[in-house]
Amino acid sequence: MKTIKIGSRDSRLAVCQAQEVLNRLGGGTLTTMKTLGDKILDRTLDKVGGKGLFVKELDQALLDGRIDLAVHSLKDVPMELPEGLTLMAFPPRADARDALVLPESGVWDQTKPIGCSAARRQAQLGALFPEIEVRPVRGNVQTRLAKLEAGQYGALVLAAAGLTRLGLSHRISRVFTPEEMLPAAGQGILAVEGRAGEWAEETRLLDDASARACAMAERAFVRTLDGGCFSPIAAYAETGEGLLHLRGLYVTGEGRAVRGALTGACDSAETLGRTLALQLKWEAEGRI
Repeated sequence: MKTIKIGSRDSRLAVCQAQEVLNRLGGGTLTTMKTLGDKILDRTLDKVGGKGLFVKELDQALLDGRIDLAVHSLKDVPMELPEGLTLMAFPPRADARDALVLPESGVWDQTKPIGCSAARRQAQLGALFPEIEVRPVRGNVQTRLAKLEAGQYGALVLAAAGLTRLGLSHRISRVFTPEEMLPAAGQGILAVEGRAGEWAEETRLLDDASARACAMAERAFVRTLDGGCFSPIAAYAETGEGLLHLRGLYVTGEGRAVRGALTGACDSAETLGRTLALQLKWEAEGRI
């Protein structure tokens, strides 16, 4: 049997995630590469082209046949994929929540800013801690932690799943409940991308029905609102007993935040995502 070739970004977290998929597949080879999003660290993503910068090199490697599958953090994957490529599998979801990380001293100097990488987090942190400045921070997890220890920030907000996968769960000071801070669409979910029609049987074994339903609902919500990584939009779905419960957050250009929730059948996940997005949009516009 042909050996499957997996591709990922070259960060420690990305390699951990790709190795998780390799283990589930029972073996294969791993190719890592640095994406443009990894190279440009002096500007926020909205200034350099957005979320697609983390996947373009891997997409091209798939199209060229240099790799068979690419492993991504789902929240980094743009809403539209190149022709011929598809998201083939979603392994079981890890912890979707955001986490507060303090310096190793355990002391939170609230005169210094909280560092985070997304407008979604910035908007919600502003409501939770209105007296503390929130400032963007770029780089992989280790780079951000180094900036925290150097005193550039008083605290960081990072994805709990990423910290856990890196063996850094001991750095988590607290996790935010979804009521406090709604996660990003796809947070905690891995996406296995490939060429349509290839490796279908192998990737089918990776797929988790609950993670897929949540991914479809959350991405439909964001897509309907035309949201990207720098848009203050959040969506988080949970499943149980054949039902999917979706919560969403939409912040208008004027800064008005509206929240809502919707519950329905798991097999109607995308419809639920679109419906909730439109409800919040219309509420924000004063149409309902």
